[in-house]
Amino acid sequence: MSAPDPQASLPALVCAGLRKSFGGTIAVDHVDLEVPRGSLTSLLGPSGCGKTTMLRMIAGLITPDSGRIDIDGRTVTGPRVSVPPERRNVGLVFQDYALFPHLSVGRNVAYGLGNLPRRQRAARVDEVLELVGLAGLSQRLPAALSGGQQQRVALARALAPSPDLVLLDEPFSNLDAALRATVREEVRGILHAAEATAIFVTHDQEEALSLTDRVAVMHAGRLHQVADPQTLYTKPTTRFVAEFVGEADVLPGRRAGQYLVDTPIGRLPTTEPVGSAAVAVMIRPESLRLRPRAQGVGEVVAISYFGHDQLVQVRLDNGFLLRARRGPRLDIERGDRVEVQVDGPVVAFDADDDPREIAPRERQEPAVLTAVS
Repeated sequence: MSAPDPQASLPALVCAGLRKSFGGTIAVDHVDLEVPRGSLTSLLGPSGCGKTTMLRMIAGLITPDSGRIDIDGRTVTGPRVSVPPERRNVGLVFQDYALFPHLSVGRNVAYGLGNLPRRQRAARVDEVLELVGLAGLSQRLPAALSGGQQQRVALARALAPSPDLVLLDEPFSNLDAALRATVREEVRGILHAAEATAIFVTHDQEEALSLTDRVAVMHAGRLHQVADPQTLYTKPTTRFVAEFVGEADVLPGRRAGQYLVDTPIGRLPTTEPVGSAAVAVMIRPESLRLRPRAQGVGEVVAISYFGHDQLVQVRLDNGFLLRARRGPRLDIERGDRVEVQVDGPVVAFDADDDPREIAPRERQEPAVLTAVS
């Protein structure tokens, strides 16, 4: 029996203490990240949060000011180490695909296989085109393909050299909404079939949650949380993650016990022990239950009906707004007074955890909770 490969237990990617600034602006602020082999990981965050800078540093297109990058157990960036992009064994899929318009599909895919003999190169091109569902289209020009097919050609080109890591920068942004979901599932299936390790950069929360195994949320150059999609959604560790990933409303609260907080809608249980006296309480719209009641704590001020469900906005007597996502039954009208209940425990954060804080880690500003007038 052969001995186990020690490399197999190593992460595909390790980033340690990465920092990058442009002029006086800190783009990436001491980020640590590990990506397991065979996983699909997304870097999620708003525009300007540093996620594309992270991707470009991993690819070797940008040199960090400090920190270390290991790919497949080999240091490619570090003190006195700077491996050029073409020697990192990393596949890249750009936002605009970057296909050569004058080359056929087959020649585009073969572009990174120049080190192979012609027969092996042709066999590998056929293999990856079969993998991405484009067998028989090797002689087509990119202009003769749909957007989804061009996306798969770009992916085939990235996979052809059998890279240790595939990096995809907003890969679905050029597709229309109707095609995006279909292509997303196709790409996920292709990467899993290839047993590839991939990192997606995206600002789309739905895309990150539905496509990848792990989500790394960035904001203002810092990594806030890395978790599987369910954990990220149900147990965010910072208020920014709670409000950025999915829909969430936040109410002020006070500690009422180890696992209890008092809020404007009553005393609620929490998922974790409450450490601070003053907290901010996250409530997801789907966890809110409304019942018509003349003595209720709030008034329905808006209803957005979508057929399969509806989003109801309730203004509490103290001015705060809450959203409730309900089924299609129209049993509540605008102007109705309602009783508000919450299903399950809530997530509570320290009241000083301010999601709007965008300065580097040396500066922190206090949170300000305001009511809607």
